[in-house]
Formats: sequence, structure tokens, C-alpha cells
Amino acid sequence: MEQFLTFGIVGLSTAAIYAVIGSGLVLTYVTTGVFNFAHGAAGMLAAFCYWQFTVGWGWPVPVALAVVLLVLAPGFGLAVERVLMRPVQRLGEAERLVMTVALLSGAIAAARWIWDPNVPRPLRAFFADRPAIDLGPATVTWHQALTMAVAVAVAAGLWFLLNRTRTGAEMRATVDDRSLVQLTGADPVRASRVAWILGTQLAAIGGILIAPTVALDASQLSLLIVSAYTAAVFGRLRSLPLTFAGAIVVGCLESYLTGYLPQNPYLPGLRLAAPALLLFLALLLFRQPRLRGRDRRLVQVPAPTMRGTVVFALSTVTFGVLLATVLGEADLITYGPIFSLGIVALSYVPLAGYAGQISLCQLSMAGIGAVVWGHLGAHGEWWALAAAIAVAGAAGALIALPALRFSGVYLALGTAAVAVVLDRWIFTLPSFEVLGVRIALFDQGSVEMAGPRILGLGLDSAAELMVLAAVCLALASLAVAWLRRSGFGRRLIALRDSEAAYATLGGNLLAAKVAVFALSAGIAGLGGALYGMQQQSITAEQFNLVAGLPIFLVAVIGGLGAVGNGLFAGTAFVGPNVLIGLASWTQNVVSALPALAGMGLGHSPEGIVSRFRRDWEPLGRDRIALPVLLGALALGWVLRLADVINGWTLLVGSLVVGLALRRYAAARQAPKTEPDVPVEWRGIRRPWRASDEEVLARGTAGS
Repeated sequence: MEQFLTFGIVGLSTAAIYAVIGSGLVLTYVTTGVFNFAHGAAGMLAAFCYWQFTVGWGWPVPVALAVVLLVLAPGFGLAVERVLMRPVQRLGEAERLVMTVALLSGAIAAARWIWDPNVPRPLRAFFADRPAIDLGPATVTWHQALTMAVAVAVAAGLWFLLNRTRTGAEMRATVDDRSLVQLTGADPVRASRVAWILGTQLAAIGGILIAPTVALDASQLSLLIVSAYTAAVFGRLRSLPLTFAGAIVVGCLESYLTGYLPQNPYLPGLRLAAPALLLFLALLLFRQPRLRGRDRRLVQVPAPTMRGTVVFALSTVTFGVLLATVLGEADLITYGPIFSLGIVALSYVPLAGYAGQISLCQLSMAGIGAVVWGHLGAHGEWWALAAAIAVAGAAGALIALPALRFSGVYLALGTAAVAVVLDRWIFTLPSFEVLGVRIALFDQGSVEMAGPRILGLGLDSAAELMVLAAVCLALASLAVAWLRRSGFGRRLIALRDSEAAYATLGGNLLAAKVAVFALSAGIAGLGGALYGMQQQSITAEQFNLVAGLPIFLVAVIGGLGAVGNGLFAGTAFVGPNVLIGLASWTQNVVSALPALAGMGLGHSPEGIVSRFRRDWEPLGRDRIALPVLLGALALGWVLRLADVINGWTLLVGSLVVGLALRRYAAARQAPKTEPDVPVEWRGIRRPWRASDEEVLARGTAGS
């Protein structure tokens, strides 16, 4: 009984922290309509700053708390609202969601940049020098008591703010109808600003309170928000009392699993994955309300031409061959994933671009494909690649079955929970047997990967694998373009526009979602298998949720409806590694680039690929510039193979020639404009036109 009470007190103190963080999440959502995926990252940054002030610089605790909670946290919340969220407020739900995901990824990258993740940073609990409080058979530390008292104070303060003050009423009304709020004389911008400031302060309080009990790690602290997500979902993203109740369930569940989970090699990961499992179950069991402030401003997805897609596919293969022949062995290992990770990014196009289904577990599907290839294709069996695609597709279809109940942010939460369960539990399992069949995943270590054997030819070198990945990306791009032009592709677009209308007109929602989830997961599984071949050895950490966020961001930046997004995303994600080769100190800059680019999404919601296509289309149509470019590239390639020039000269020279010829082609195809001639000089300074008669008549009547 004493042990039961002890774990119960620990669970309640942890629940109090989840309640504080979750209440800040609900506050932001209720008042702004934005589900902040970066809410936990704000608490993580506050915890690091608090450690820096108190331990790193020796500041007194009260001064450090005042600076973090009254200066830094409000400033951070104000900056997020003003710089990041206000520009995308007019956009749809998906764009706002992506912005917070970018903020989460950027905050983790910034924390790792500023504070070396290899240096331990223990943080002392509050009032650690005071004796614990005896409660019969159990004891309560002063830190635990303080945590529970803070949670009660936060609950009372938020209830009073939202229900008994004009500011609270203004905050709740803003998300429902901003225009109507303005007509009443209220200021919706001020309401959003207050919500972001308070929400960030609550995240900071939670981060500081939980930091002494866990490792001060950027990813771990940021993903503690999964437990707060679960508490918020218990409250249906609107009820603070239910959010606190959900926090108690999550906190006690974690504590009792720690104390009573049997000693079994298959169960340790279950405790770590329990909040994510509970989040997924809560999403399934609780009927979710209509999304607050939901918007349906969708970006158009035009059908690509097959001629243009074939040219793009050939260009992709050519690009792969060019890189494979001019790069050295070390560079091939660094830049080889351009095409394999590009395939993973391409998997977002049919799923999110065509069908409008937001998924954050595509890299996990890639991990499944890599594992299947690693075990079944250990000797290069070509059929194992098809098995990797099939097994990953089956996993995607399995996810789609419960996802029928989800949409928008709830679907993003559900797939994020799946990714966390996979990387914290399933991928960490040792090998096991099912009906006499041995199943091994990462087997608590790494999986060695080999290249395939095709027609008796073994593809083992980095150059050969890069060309293979380029060919697979080209074929996958052709398949995705054909899908968009097919009847099923048109049905997916209709599904994205309105699920209710799609079902009303006779569409089968379950079949459509299962098919598109399976298809996209299969594409991701192909990319994961190729990525594993290029890496030669893979671990579970390479396919976790945090590792997948930058790829998702780069794919969104490229444009989820563009077939060329795969090549763009792979190049944009891997290409900046060239900076690391020039200067090793740029590694942190490179890791932050996807997040920074994602934060600029509001300026180009349709994606960069469509802009690239418009800018370079004149070059593709020009009968002079295009042959000159191809000839220059061929000449540079030959000179590089002959070691007359190096790879950098070829790269820079190709870019300079391409940009110059693009400008030349655009100037040649620009519409010819002539200066405006006054009506009395028409027919003298330029030929007379029939339309000039009407202009002359209007001028005469006016005079």
C-alpha cells in the first residue's frame, strides 16, 4: 500500500505539470484556433534558459524565474504571434499547423545549437534542502507540493480569466468570428496576443517544473508535450476541467507503469510510449468537436502534363547519373540520399496534396520499408524491394482504418502518436516469433543493409545506388502524375475539397482513405529501403518523429500538389550539407534551415516548385537557349570526367550558364509592348486600328 501511495503521489505531481502545459495548449487553441505543436518546445527553451541563469551563471532563483516567466516567455509568445502566426491567420488550417511544426523543429535545432547536447545539465528541484512532508505511509517533497499548488492556482486563474473578465470573453469570441468581434469594438489582434503570451508562460512554468525530474534534452523535453496533447484531447480542446482530469489519468498511468510493469524485454518501451498510445485511444473513443476556426482555403492542384512529367523524369535520371559520375566516394555517401529521401517526401503528394490527409509518420513508414529490406534482402534479393513496399503499404492501410474518424489537426495528432509509439516501443523490441515465424525489427541495435542484385548484377557501390535511387524517384514521379490524371486522382481531389460532399455523392470514404494511405506508405517504404542501402547500416533513431519533421517541412515548402516535389525536397534537404563541407561550424545552421524555410510558408503557400516551374518554363520552350544549355552541360561533364575541371567548377559554371540562359529566354519570349500613343496621333505614329474608333468617339463625347 505504501508503494502504491508513493507512485500515486509521483503520478499526481507529474499530472499537475501536464495539466499546466495542457491548459496553456487549450487556452491558445480556444482563443486563436491554432493548435500549437511547438507548445512543448516553448517550455523546453524556458527550462534551458532557467538552467543557464541559475546553474550556468549562478543567478538567484527568484531573479531567474522572474526573467524567464515575465520577460523571455512573454517576449517569445509575442514574437510568435506577431511574426509567425499573424501572417498565416488568413490561410487554412493546414498552413497554420505547418507553421507550428516548423517552430517546433526550429526550437529543437536552436537548443542543440546553443547548448551542446553531449553535456549533461542536471537541474536541482525546488526546496530540495527541506525535509519531505509526511502523509502517513507516504511522503511528499516540497517540489511535488509546489507543483500541485501551481496547477490549482493556474486552473482557478484561467477559469476566472475566460469566464469572468471582458478580456476572456473577447479571447473566446475572436476565433469564432473575427469580423463580428471587430464590429463590437473589441480588438481580435489584442486577444490573440494575450492568448499567445499566457499560453507561452504556462508552457514555461511546466517546462521549469518538470526539468529537475528528467534529462535536460531538447527532443525529450519537447516531446513531453505528447502527454499534454493527451490531456488536452481528454478536454476536447476546450474544457479546462476535463483537461486536468486527463492529465491525472496520464500522469498516474505513467507512474504506475514505472512501478508495476513486469520485468520483460518486450515491455520497457511500453512505458515510454504509453502517453502516445493513450492519445491515440482518446482520439478514437472521444467524439471530437468541430475544429475551431477551421478554414477551407485550399491551394489548387492542377493536373500535370504527361509530356512535362516525362521530361522531368528523364531530367531526374540525368541529374542522378551526372552526380554519380562527378562526385567522389565520400560525397556520394553524403549526397546520395537526395533521391531516396526525395521519394519519402514524394509520398506526401498523393496523401496530403491530393487527398488532404495530414500525416506525420511517413518517415516511420520509411523505417518499416528499410527494416523489411534489411532482413529479407540481406543477400540482394530483388523481390525483397517489392516486399518492403507491400509491408509498408499494409502498415499505412492499418493506420488508415482508425484514421477515418480523424481530420485536420486530429489526424496530425493521431499520426504523430503512431510515430512515437513506433520509435519508442515497436522499433525497440527484440526479435520475437509469431506462429513459428521469427520477426525482427531493429532488434535493439542496428540493421546491416546490402545493395540489390538485378539480372545477376550486384549494385553495391555508392554511385550505382545513387543512380538506382534516381531511377526509382523518376518512376515514382511518373506514377504520381498518372494518379493525378486518373479517375481515382480526381476522386482524391474531391475528398480533399469536402469529405461530406464526397460521401454524399456516393464516394466510399473508407476505401479511398485506405487506398491513399497504403499508396503513400508504400512509396515511403521504397524510399526507406533505398535510403538504408545507401547508409549500409540503419538504427531506429534515424526514423523517429523528430527526424521526420524537417522532411515534412521541406515537402510542404516545395508544394504538396507538385509532382516535382520529390526531387526538390531531397535536394533542399540534403544539398545544404555542402555548407558543412566548407565549414563544419555551419552544421547547426543547416539543421535549422528547414524550420526557417517553413516559417516563411505564409509568403508562398502554393509552394516553391510551382514558382520554379513558372520561372524556368521559358528556357524549356526556347529553341536556342535550351540546346545551348544542354551542350554546355555535356561539355562540362566531359571536362569533369577528364579531370580538366573539378566538381565545384562544374556546379558553379552550370548554375551561372543556366541562370544567364533563363534570363535570355525570358527576354526573348516577353510580350512586346509599345508606348501608349495619344488618340490624336493614332494612324500617324502607328497604324490605325478598328478599336481606335471607339476610343476616339469617347474622347469626342467627353470633350
